[in-house]
Amino acid sequence: MASDQNYKITLGDKEISFELTSLAEQANGKVLIRMGDTVALVTAVMSRYPLDNLSFFPLTVEYEERFYAAGKILGSRYMRREGRPSDEAVITARVIDRAIRPLFPAGFNREVQVICTVLSWDTKNDPDIIGLLGASLALLTSNIPFSGPVGVVRIGKIDGKFLLNPTYEEREKSDIDFVLAATTKDGEVLFNMIEAEGKEIPEDIFQEALEFGEPYLKEIIDFQEKIAKEQETKKVLFEAPGSNEELTAECKEFLGDRLQQALFTGEKTLRMDAANDLKAELSFFIDGKFPGEGKASPAKDFFETEIDRLIHEAALRDGMRVDGRKLDELREISGEVGLLPRTHGSGFFARELTKTLSLLTLGAPGDHRLMEGMEFIGKKRFMHHYNFPPYAPGEVKPMRGPGRREIGHGMLAEKALLPVIPSSEQFPYTIRIVTEVVSSNGSTSMASVCSSTLALLDAGVPITRPVAGISMGVMMAENGKDYALLTDIQGPEDHHGDMDFKVAGTKQGITAIQLDVKIRGVNKQIFKEALAAAKETRFKILDTVIEKLLAEPRKELSQFAPRIVVIQINPEKIGMVIGPGGKTIHKIMDETGVEIDIDDSGEVYITTDNAEMAKKASDMVLGIVKEVEVGELYEGEVKKIMDFGAFVELLPGHDGLVHVSQISDKRVENVSDVLSVGDVVTVKVIKIDDLGRIDLSMKDAKK
Repeated sequence: MASDQNYKITLGDKEISFELTSLAEQANGKVLIRMGDTVALVTAVMSRYPLDNLSFFPLTVEYEERFYAAGKILGSRYMRREGRPSDEAVITARVIDRAIRPLFPAGFNREVQVICTVLSWDTKNDPDIIGLLGASLALLTSNIPFSGPVGVVRIGKIDGKFLLNPTYEEREKSDIDFVLAATTKDGEVLFNMIEAEGKEIPEDIFQEALEFGEPYLKEIIDFQEKIAKEQETKKVLFEAPGSNEELTAECKEFLGDRLQQALFTGEKTLRMDAANDLKAELSFFIDGKFPGEGKASPAKDFFETEIDRLIHEAALRDGMRVDGRKLDELREISGEVGLLPRTHGSGFFARELTKTLSLLTLGAPGDHRLMEGMEFIGKKRFMHHYNFPPYAPGEVKPMRGPGRREIGHGMLAEKALLPVIPSSEQFPYTIRIVTEVVSSNGSTSMASVCSSTLALLDAGVPITRPVAGISMGVMMAENGKDYALLTDIQGPEDHHGDMDFKVAGTKQGITAIQLDVKIRGVNKQIFKEALAAAKETRFKILDTVIEKLLAEPRKELSQFAPRIVVIQINPEKIGMVIGPGGKTIHKIMDETGVEIDIDDSGEVYITTDNAEMAKKASDMVLGIVKEVEVGELYEGEVKKIMDFGAFVELLPGHDGLVHVSQISDKRVENVSDVLSVGDVVTVKVIKIDDLGRIDLSMKDAKK
């Protein structure tokens, strides 16, 4: 494959190569990156013209899984091509986005699109790490304004030893899966994105993992900087819009201390109404002051900047927050279980105006989600889905399918809960939880962890321990050194703050971490302090709400939940139970109304809410696999009449012949004179030959 320049670095025991390729010649930045035999093409493109009146940076990141990369032909039978991104692909795109977004200049308003296309996948090395590294170098060597680079590593831990960029097989055995991204400033490593999960791991282990990964991050960052220096790419000149002194003065005079008073009213609804009314008044005033000059939009930008300044100053200087709480104070919390009559489990959790309702459904093993993608084909028996309707924050918006945010928050809560979910051997049900965010004022993803835990306990799912989650924030001073750590951030602190650090776990340890920043990054000290504060708050939520409501799972399942009967059969006889084309198993399900799933191990799961039908189906399955023995009596149905006798079904899949001479003690001239198809008769097994053919007798059965 032709390339312009090739750079290589070895991190740990793995070589990563970066090719500044000419494949995507018209992209602003392009890198062909490889680790093992996993290869991705990462491109960065910037629009030619800026977009006006934007309140956000128009960055989009796409992560494209290709089935050919894994040597697979997948997709719908009628399409056989990739469709919408899988949830896993969306999560990877979000990981890349979260790491690079803070490193673009404030006010930059030209569209930027980063696309990572996986061209080859070796089943060992995850493309997400090289996807982010490729995005960093593609941006760095392009003309797009970008203050990277970003370094990223994945850290695992097996038998007390940390591993760098472990393989899939090693990750299965690992206690943690820790994806850590960082930048540098004045030689110091600053962490700007974390996506981690653990099997109830103590805080100090994650701190040690951070220390382990730091030198490798520094190495990959320095490596990219050397490449960029060698390339000497000129960046597009961009200057953030300067402030209009006259406009600024007018805005300040108009606002006075009214914005301060509006922000620090304490109650969210009053605060939002007062702030929104004040913004509208300011816009109207500026339009009148500068008619026809279009200065209302920059006035609104100034308004948002003032909110940012006031919230930061209050936290840093006075230790004060918009709702009057102390910096380390948790909002008032409450919960409830068993809210709805017909759901199998339900839980409600509230942190004042942040409120989530989680509903749990138990299903048969066959209700699992079938996953078919580039990296994984298999079954998923535990699912958490997150819905954020427009009414939650009090807005009016079109309702469409789940977006990236919903998928990301749902998956984060799922990762947080998965370590405590019982195995299929212990609890064979498929479990689905849906969290409805019914009111939002920050940290809904962590609230959904809490309400989902309550739903699991309410449903009687035998989880090992309850899980709770909390979000920590930071207000950083302009000097980049002084900061204020905030516990349980709410809406304005999330929007105008500098960090969103989510931590979920049990009293035993951490199960999930997610870090996002709006600044360049945070140092090790902030990471350590945030973990400690999150632990203290997590324990408080567990003690005062979750465990107070339900200290352990309910002993009985809901009366509306299905029951599963598990029986074991010889795996070699699975085919007999299924029958040709599924005929036998479908007959059992049709006659009993149950649902049957069979594992390759020979475990048969019979799911129904009718105990009588469960027993009937169980008896039918056991009857099929039961060995017919000479001398046993059976009641069977006559299936076929022949001149020489009748065939009787002893068990599903087991027929035997009653010869005309064995029908009665008296002579029978015509079989049809005595028997008809559908008759139920008692027979005795008198012989089984070497071919498995069964001879039956009606007359001996009477003796």
